[in-house]
Amino acid sequence: MLFLTLKVVEIRRETDDTVTVAFKQPALKKVKYLAGQYLTLTFRINGRRYIRPYSFSSAPGVDANLEVTVKRVPGGVVSNHIIDKVKVDDLIEVMPPMGDFILNEAAITPDTHIVLWGAGSGVTPLMSIAKYALHKSMGGHVTLVYGNRNAESVIFQDKIDALSAGFNNFSAWHFHTALAVASNNPRLVQGRIDPSNVLAVMHAEGKLENTLHYICGPSGLKESVKAALAALGIEGKNVYSEDFEVVRNPTDFEGIITRSIGITNNGERTVVEAVKGKSILEAALDAGIDMPYSCQTGNCLVCKGSLLKGDVKVIGVDKLPAELQPNQRLLCCSFPLTDDVEIQVDQ
Repeated sequence: MLFLTLKVVEIRRETDDTVTVAFKQPALKKVKYLAGQYLTLTFRINGRRYIRPYSFSSAPGVDANLEVTVKRVPGGVVSNHIIDKVKVDDLIEVMPPMGDFILNEAAITPDTHIVLWGAGSGVTPLMSIAKYALHKSMGGHVTLVYGNRNAESVIFQDKIDALSAGFNNFSAWHFHTALAVASNNPRLVQGRIDPSNVLAVMHAEGKLENTLHYICGPSGLKESVKAALAALGIEGKNVYSEDFEVVRNPTDFEGIITRSIGITNNGERTVVEAVKGKSILEAALDAGIDMPYSCQTGNCLVCKGSLLKGDVKVIGVDKLPAELQPNQRLLCCSFPLTDDVEIQVDQ
């Protein structure tokens, strides 16, 4: 896997628990990316290597710097390290941009209504998409529907206000759960983005034909939005979602117990214990093996490995990507079913 080194040129506080980290574009070889993609950062923390993907909040051709936005996760090693330790002039090792949560430009016409649905830090790639679509005059209208606890937890409030002031074809809806909101702003609503509110937004916007929808946030948000859009007759092919988490049910782990497995990485074989509930990738990382990985949701294909022996169960991925060979598995989503599992890590 190719790595790049980028220099931090600004750290900007967005909320009490969220920062934007701006990297300088290399002078000679620019980093090319698409709105909605993510950048994977790598760190060595307390002797262990950590790799985490963070969505771009900057937009290509709009923002001079490469920017990612990070929200503190309670107990999260990397997010806390970034917010508390990373400083201007630090050099950070990153992977090339990845991700397919991007605008389907071939489907956009001058009257396309682009609707962005997000909650919490899920707004990050949506902000990248919104800025890009508006500045590049893509589609007829862009609507952002954004859920938070209260006004203080809104990320990018100043940027959302700037887009509202600068583009008459942009509208932003805010849903707050914790506090009552002023009634003089019809787009500031108390409550969650549930199916009834999705329907209310779409009818209020009055642009139901020729729409493209992008969803980023918790699984409950995705389910609510998709259900409401289906009720409106909007085809699934026009609805896109970004997965930051793998939804696993207790029944997924039937037949899975703690097992010892063999992992060969860079020519060195290590026997590791795969504790029930942990993927093969997690077991390898816990054993100190320097594994290639990024998204940990089965999308990026970085953590692929060849199953040489034994049997594994893939959880969280409905269908293995066509890019994989018949014996390859995504280790972030694979769990051993037998005691003779042997994995060859594919770099």
